[in-house]
Amino acid sequence: MTEEKLIRLDMGKLEGNEHKNSERAILCLGIESSCDETSAAIVDSDRNILSHIIYSQIPEHQKYGGVVPELAARAHILAIDDVINQTLEKAGKTISDIDVIAATAGPGLIGGVLVGWMAATGIAQSTGKPLVAVNHLEGHALVPRLHAAVANGTDGSNSVEFPYLLMLASGGHCQILLVRGVGQYDLIGQTLDDSAGEAFDKIAKMLGLGYPGGPVVDKRAALGNPKAFDFPRPLCDKPGCDFSFSGIKTAARTFLDKHPAPHTDEFINDFCASFQAAVVDCIINRLTNSMNDKRVLEIKPKTLVVAGGVAKNSAIRAAMENLAKEKNMIFAAPPMNLCTDNGAMIAWAGLENYRLGRVVKEPVAPRPRWPLTEL
Repeated sequence: MTEEKLIRLDMGKLEGNEHKNSERAILCLGIESSCDETSAAIVDSDRNILSHIIYSQIPEHQKYGGVVPELAARAHILAIDDVINQTLEKAGKTISDIDVIAATAGPGLIGGVLVGWMAATGIAQSTGKPLVAVNHLEGHALVPRLHAAVANGTDGSNSVEFPYLLMLASGGHCQILLVRGVGQYDLIGQTLDDSAGEAFDKIAKMLGLGYPGGPVVDKRAALGNPKAFDFPRPLCDKPGCDFSFSGIKTAARTFLDKHPAPHTDEFINDFCASFQAAVVDCIINRLTNSMNDKRVLEIKPKTLVVAGGVAKNSAIRAAMENLAKEKNMIFAAPPMNLCTDNGAMIAWAGLENYRLGRVVKEPVAPRPRWPLTEL
């Protein structure tokens, strides 16, 4: 693997989060390989990211317009050793310095999950280090506690404390969760069909904007008129907190069939802006309803959090921050480089579980599906 294919993130001093000189800090090596990023990170229990490396497979999958599972698994096999070794090197550590190993054990593309999990299992067995099986979704759910941009806070801190209301949105998932604590999740609402991330990717593909679609749709939307075209807002006229995005996609496809390419830049910008506005409206509508759920009313979380790859979307972040202000809540989101799949979130989730004694004591079978509510 060539060095230019490695995205290196030295995040030891991420936005003022400077290393604390604590000999007691627990070091965790986290490994993530559930989709199209091979990533590893070393994180300590003082919330410092000592090193973080991501090998992105996007160039390999762009020609196909999406992730090809077979190619992803092969790429993980080729990259995993280099990524782990360079993570240790970047932190100035050896494997003997690490206290605990953590890796994604699901959900995800099972071929990729197996690669990272077997690497972590091999390291743990050969060194005698404790091993934590991390739920990939819990990695996203807990990473705001590692580091987050916090708005509307009263104490000026960047800490996210339990409980909090979470919008978890990615290419494969879209859920509203009440996060009571580590391993304690109430599912308040979820998509009945497609995820928001998938909807953005499909729209980008329809317009010939390439893969991944979310970032380019967000960029083009910023240049367009969100009221230019009228897209449906599925379920927004109904009670409940569940999402549906397939209808918006179908409406977009039908509209483009009636207005075939070539399209002007103005048309594409307006189309992206209008589509994105519909998705944002659906998310805010469902989140507003979730705040009246009896479980949420009983707990009264003070913080509204967004996490997952779609949390990078500027319009969604802005709308959720405004909603938090309206509801007198604190708004928090991970920094952009911790929204998509990464080893740091797995390492942090590993530490959170390790401190509660949740380590592997018998063989674990990686799972392509693993709901948070089963933790």
